[in-house]
Amino acid sequence: MKYEIVGREKEIQKLDEIFASKEAEFLALYGRRRVGKTYLVRQFFKSKPCTFFEVTGLKNGPLQTQLELFAHAVEETFYNVNVKIAPPGRWLDALKLLTNHIQKIPKNRKIVLFFDELPWLATRKSGILQALDYFWNTQWSRNPGIKLIVCGSAASWMLEKLIYAKGGLYNRITARIHLLPFTLKEVQAYLKYRGIQLNETQVLQLYMVMGGIPHYFKSVSKGLSAAQNINKICFQPEGLLLDEFNQLFSSLFEESGTHLDIIQTIAKHRHGISRNELLKKIKPLSTGGTFKTRLLELDKAGFITGFTPYGHATKGTYYRIVDEYTLFYLNWVQPVRKRLLQDSTNYWESKSQTQSWKAWAGYAFEAVCFKHIPQICNALDIAAIPKEIGSWRWTPPGKNTSTGTQIDMLLDRPDGIINVCEIKHYDGKYTINKAYADQLRHKLETFKTQTKTNKQLFLTMITTHGLTQNEYARELVAREVTLKDLFA
Repeated sequence: MKYEIVGREKEIQKLDEIFASKEAEFLALYGRRRVGKTYLVRQFFKSKPCTFFEVTGLKNGPLQTQLELFAHAVEETFYNVNVKIAPPGRWLDALKLLTNHIQKIPKNRKIVLFFDELPWLATRKSGILQALDYFWNTQWSRNPGIKLIVCGSAASWMLEKLIYAKGGLYNRITARIHLLPFTLKEVQAYLKYRGIQLNETQVLQLYMVMGGIPHYFKSVSKGLSAAQNINKICFQPEGLLLDEFNQLFSSLFEESGTHLDIIQTIAKHRHGISRNELLKKIKPLSTGGTFKTRLLELDKAGFITGFTPYGHATKGTYYRIVDEYTLFYLNWVQPVRKRLLQDSTNYWESKSQTQSWKAWAGYAFEAVCFKHIPQICNALDIAAIPKEIGSWRWTPPGKNTSTGTQIDMLLDRPDGIINVCEIKHYDGKYTINKAYADQLRHKLETFKTQTKTNKQLFLTMITTHGLTQNEYARELVAREVTLKDLFA
């Protein structure tokens, strides 16, 4: 396999362009922790004829320790014998040392400078950003062979300090890559690459628990079902994901307790919670500026998303969790975690057969569908048509929320059509009976009445294994999308 990289076709194309460029390039690479940023860079450039320099930041490491790690990286890259060099005292001296070694490299040889976990290298008052700005402007940007790559898991930090920086590094970045989690298809290909053959249903079960995070799928064992693997990975004392949650947040955020409070509050609201309501519930965050920053950090890290419900443009932003592992952990692992540390049983294999899991799986499948909008649009032959994507919920004034009407997904198109999507997770073909058909008719009519839309509504069923073709399906359903389409 080329580069030994599964998927990532667009990212590989971008790296190819950067490497082939006849100018110096400055790439900012960011994405959720464990998504494969370091692996992508290392695997891509190990096959290239270049000098590859890599230094990785140490979480909460003091400045002198970071500079010692830098000195070790210089030793490993530029010396063929066991040579020890004295650690520099500041980042200006460190990058001067690096520049001196770069100048000794033949002009026709390309040089990749990889600063991994840059937010961890940039300790308080470290001066590394100012040093990078200085050497990029005065030295490195003039050398067409230099390809500078800075990487970080703290996405909001990368955006604020680099990509949208108002200070010294403003407009220095020549390229950026936001590395997203794998799609369903990429997860299946990754498992196959690791010698594990699982069908779409089994992969979906794993995806609803672990999302598209490649590092998590390294723990999937050959010859075990999805339920068995989930039990091993999430519910056993030695399982990778039993304690991952708190470690994940503490590695990304300095004040992770506040972020956890926000996440746990949002998780209690399946269809999202308004910004104003969320602020009322998170009392320590009474200042709007701090609250806005924490929400932005969680959003850019891929844990939550902000959205405006369809037809509610004047009512502000709502938030919901979009990270699959976070949703699963808070609902299923956290409540029994202490017990699991003492009693290693086959907890999940029995739990996954309960009605409560089946109900929750419907919610999780809905979240997966929102991650695969391009695949859904391809299946509906509307990929080239611009569209507004959202969901819709209406509650009669003064009534209990249980009496309202909710639509899972809307694809509002400029060609006069709205695809009203119902999402159903079911073990076999889903059957629309008379009672559900009446619900669907009421839902369509309520939506049309409350939104006052004149557009044509196409009821679109998104299911795991398709619909039973009966009189109700033939009458009501305009288009179908199945799990197989999400793997396309």
